[in-house]
Amino acid sequence: MNILLTGGAGFIGRAVAMKLLKDGHQLVILDDLSNGQEENIKEFRTELTEFIIGDIKNETLLEEIFNKYDFDICYHLGASINVQDSIDDPRTTFNNDTIGTFYIMEQCRTHQVKVVFMSTCMVYDRCIDENGITEAHPTKPASPYAGAKIAAENMVLSYFYAYGLPTVVVRPFNTYGPFQKTGGEGGVVAIFIHKKLKGEYLSIYGEGTQTRDLLYVDDCADFVVQAGYSDKVSGEILNAGLGQDVSINELAKMIVQDDSRIKHIKHIHPQSEIQKLLCNYEKAKKLLQWEPKVSLEKGISKTEEWIKETYQWK
Repeated sequence: MNILLTGGAGFIGRAVAMKLLKDGHQLVILDDLSNGQEENIKEFRTELTEFIIGDIKNETLLEEIFNKYDFDICYHLGASINVQDSIDDPRTTFNNDTIGTFYIMEQCRTHQVKVVFMSTCMVYDRCIDENGITEAHPTKPASPYAGAKIAAENMVLSYFYAYGLPTVVVRPFNTYGPFQKTGGEGGVVAIFIHKKLKGEYLSIYGEGTQTRDLLYVDDCADFVVQAGYSDKVSGEILNAGLGQDVSINELAKMIVQDDSRIKHIKHIHPQSEIQKLLCNYEKAKKLLQWEPKVSLEKGISKTEEWIKETYQWK
């Protein structure tokens, strides 16, 4: 198939691109490199049909791309993704995540292109069910990032109901793994491993009792790609996660294995914290036959191995 992948130079986007190329598709990546890096796609750049550095809010550019290629699917991953950034500067997040998605949807409607929209588990309210968060669980826009994603989700689904356009919303839980940034804008696993290797303290916001359901990036990419291949999920919302949660305190101990190297600091955005995240992925299992394959222990090990190699630790 001919496929457009927005945000393909990002952390999850890179893994999705690898999977799509492995499956033999013609792939065009559009990325403004605000989160992604060209370095991420270096190993397969020559296999791409085209890599375009550009903004999803540039309607003229989008029109040119959609007119040039007869796309079958658009995997729309391009977005602002940082919760704190969205609190500090809600306009940028709203423009990228909601307005930008609208521009993508208009091109997909015009050219009849199926859409897989990448949302987030951050749209949910805290988990109160021991069986985990299903797609019917209440949403809560506790940050402008979550609010922008909920708005974009509704826009995407409206194109299914109003125009019959095949669309699916995917809500992966906390994804981690190789190629994730290790600085403040990265994920908790990558940040903790990086600090461990540098001999620094692992800093935990608040009490550390908040839990996360951590999904390895290859499992996430497989889920996202499969959602695009299936005709059964049009108009649906789908979760993906490991199906088990771990507190940030437990995670830090797993990674550093030394309580004296863990410290607690004041939370930077307690109002947007989700105290418990636990995924119920039964719907994805039923409709896509998808299940995660990589355990948390194995995933942490693989991530640490990559960070060691990448940063050439002595």
